[in-house]
Amino acid sequence: MRRDQDRSLTGKIGRVSGAIGPGTLGEVMIEVRGGTSAYPAHPYDGISSFLVGERVLVMYLESPQTVFVEALPEFLQHPA
Repeated sequence: MRRDQDRSLTGKIGRVSGAIGPGTLGEVMIEVRGGTSAYPAHPYDGISSFLVGERVLVMYLESPQTVFVEALPEFLQHPA
């Protein structure tokens, strides 16, 4: 693990509010401390893409405020 990684948001579920993809800086809204905050976001694997409205799983927070996310596992998804 890199020294500047923070696991305090690991496991949180966020909603994409700005498209995320390789080489782009997207945005995710995450519920924290009784409210919702926006975080710049990158795909955890460096190649995935996520559209606005998708739910994603936070893997870690990198200083100062960027999260790395991956697809929400099926067992955490709500039935449609």
